[in-house]
Amino acid sequence: MAYTTYEAVSKIVKIKESITPDAAPFIETAHYLVTKFCLPATDEDGILYHDATSLELVERWLTAHFYSIRDVRADTEKADVVQRKVQYKVDLNLNQTQYGQQAMLIDISGELAAWNEKVVSGKAGLRAGLTWLGTPDPDESATL
Repeated sequence: MAYTTYEAVSKIVKIKESITPDAAPFIETAHYLVTKFCLPATDEDGILYHDATSLELVERWLTAHFYSIRDVRADTEKADVVQRKVQYKVDLNLNQTQYGQQAMLIDISGELAAWNEKVVSGKAGLRAGLTWLGTPDPDESATL
């Protein structure tokens, strides 16, 4: 069950129901990352990193991050000689939005920031490999 709610997220980012009538996919994605990287809430020495309040805050800001990627925020709008400038940062992962950056800041365990850095550097995720399960050719095994 998610820690945050639609109402809590809408306090930091205005969710346009005409664009995205349901924030559940963004909350679910944020909840996945919170449970993956922010739990357990204590370190190996028993020091408390997260309580229910901090888990909700991290999840709220992550939800806003994922939503704002879907609905890019306007930075400047002008009516005469129509002009619109959007808030967009050319970056990757949680660094892409101010909301993702805040989520990493609120996560005092540092796990989100560490994971984000691994993703940015290409060190997170699956790696390809090959394992030979057959038997060697008797003529070739002598040269190995």
